[in-house]
Amino acid sequence: MQKIVIFDMDGTLIDSKKDITISINYVRQINHKLPPLSEDFVVDAINMYERNLPYLFYKTESYEQRDRELFEKHYKEQCIEHSYLYDDVEEMLHVLKENGVKMAIATNAPTLFARTMLEHLRVADLFDEIMGADRVKISKPHPEMIKAILDIYNYDENNDRAWMVGDNSKDMESGENAGIETIFVTWGFSANGNYKSIVKEPKEILNIIL
Repeated sequence: MQKIVIFDMDGTLIDSKKDITISINYVRQINHKLPPLSEDFVVDAINMYERNLPYLFYKTESYEQRDRELFEKHYKEQCIEHSYLYDDVEEMLHVLKENGVKMAIATNAPTLFARTMLEHLRVADLFDEIMGADRVKISKPHPEMIKAILDIYNYDENNDRAWMVGDNSKDMESGENAGIETIFVTWGFSANGNYKSIVKEPKEILNIIL
């Protein structure tokens, strides 16, 4: 039997809100002459179930190409400046790996950014797959990304067990829509949720998986 854990990245493994906010504010200033947003505002906006992020961030109805390009250029360098692994996350990942658990990343961030950050934090090699939103047609909460990762493992729902671990409703819904178990973490970008499995610290994930 395989045990497969699919992790969200931002707000689940990595606290990246400072760098995300800095890059958004850079685009706001350069392209739109808008005042800076707070980290709390950015995190709340990202975690809204229904929202128009281009409008919330740049006062545009959809992402303009110039905003997208400037953000990606800036964030590629910025994303490793202040981001860090949450307390005890690295130890938790190593224990899972040592116990033969298969691990992958499913993030709505571009794959390039995800890999850059995970490599900088020296945990990229712990994951069999790092999959960003650019590699699927529809991002989370759609289950496409989760199912694509499960297919890589030749997941058999009758013999294997799989979990989606994340910090917001999109993560939980993507796992549920893919037909796997979910674990909601409270230390990330969303502290509250009404879900079957809720953990307050990484070692609790070990208790569930192992």
